[in-house]
Amino acid sequence: MQLKNLVLLAAASSVNAAATLRFSCSQLVVERLDPLVNPGENPSPHLHQVVGGNAFNVSMDPAVHDLPTTATCTSCTPTEDLSNYWTAVLFFKARNGTLHRVNTFGNELGFTGANGGQTVYYLTSGKATAFKPGFRMTVGDPNIRTAEELNKRYKYMDFTCLASSMTRGGQTTYFPKQPCAAGIMVSIRFPTCWDGVNVDSPDHQSHVAYPNGNACPATHPVTIPQVFYETYWDTRPFNNKAEWPADGSQPFVWSFGDQTGYGIHGDYVFGWKGDALQRALDANCNSDLFANRINCPTLQTQTLEQANKCTKPKTVTENLDGWLTELPGGMPIM
Repeated sequence: MQLKNLVLLAAASSVNAAATLRFSCSQLVVERLDPLVNPGENPSPHLHQVVGGNAFNVSMDPAVHDLPTTATCTSCTPTEDLSNYWTAVLFFKARNGTLHRVNTFGNELGFTGANGGQTVYYLTSGKATAFKPGFRMTVGDPNIRTAEELNKRYKYMDFTCLASSMTRGGQTTYFPKQPCAAGIMVSIRFPTCWDGVNVDSPDHQSHVAYPNGNACPATHPVTIPQVFYETYWDTRPFNNKAEWPADGSQPFVWSFGDQTGYGIHGDYVFGWKGDALQRALDANCNSDLFANRINCPTLQTQTLEQANKCTKPKTVTENLDGWLTELPGGMPIM
């Protein structure tokens, strides 16, 4: 199972004129802002790690905040992608109850030079329509605490306990229960069907849907690319089980207080310039799955070193480093 999933993905990308666009997005900022779920709130309730364009801010109303024209740089390697992608942040809870933030690190399949962040994919199995200006969506629910509810409402969100950088397979929907020699990879995949009208919805999810088999439902007839995040969390400094809870339970917790992992979720705000994403989809661009090669002549790109230079100053002043007595924002652990 080490490489089976990647090999299957590579094979699938060659049929039905499919695209497999894969690239690195370095860390832009880590702070308590969430312009989708908590627009205008500074700070938001829980901490996020954010990548993409530096126009990310506390309130991103598309009517007044156009990402492609507002951002001046991107931490992603395609320079025409000024989108923002974000997730919650992982913490280690030690036996004595103190907490330490877990850093992200560059995907070792081609992106070791990245300053953390995540790997982003746009996947299709045939013709797909790129997102429209102002489009945004979320997937997952931070309030979920059971496998039953997660599996009922969402698909394709999981954890991989990495034995090495090449590990694939053995995914779980909950936090790994044993030390992971090469860290933990968190995968978040968004739905691939759109209602064709709304670029957002009150819950940021109802305007998109999962397909029924290989076809989109009548309520959401437009096929969109699957946005897919892989985030590598460097749990290696916390593999000493003598520091884990005395009852033998796993020690990791999301920044919103979830110790199960089932509250996994992600946020996306589209910000590609002009028709750049549609051009890439129409060209059936297929990136290298093991190296830093986008293989898409229609797109302009930058190096990992250049992407690392795009960062954003924090707007929320609080201590996020070292050992903490509580999660940022005082989020309860449950």
